[in-house]
Amino acid sequence: MTTIQLRRYTVEPGRMDDFLAWWPSVIGPRSQHGFRVLYAYADDEHSEFVWAVAHDGDFDAAEKAYSASPERAKAFETNPNVVKSMVVSKVRDVTPSV
Repeated sequence: MTTIQLRRYTVEPGRMDDFLAWWPSVIGPRSQHGFRVLYAYADDEHSEFVWAVAHDGDFDAAEKAYSASPERAKAFETNPNVVKSMVVSKVRDVTPSV
């Protein structure tokens, strides 16, 4: 079963480029734990970054392993710490087929 997590970040105004330069550094470590990015969008006008990540197995176990990994820790050594707030939730795809 595929689980999708929607991640919504509010980034400090004027710091989106700093965040976008850093963000790809977490993709490799996440993919090592079976995650894949479905999409990522930056809304510069509202200083928001929204992305969805999916996992085909036990999402919670994979997230726990990813969070404890040395690869994630290394990526976060250079985190610009510009995310003011975040909302993270599991969602389901309801896109109609045409």
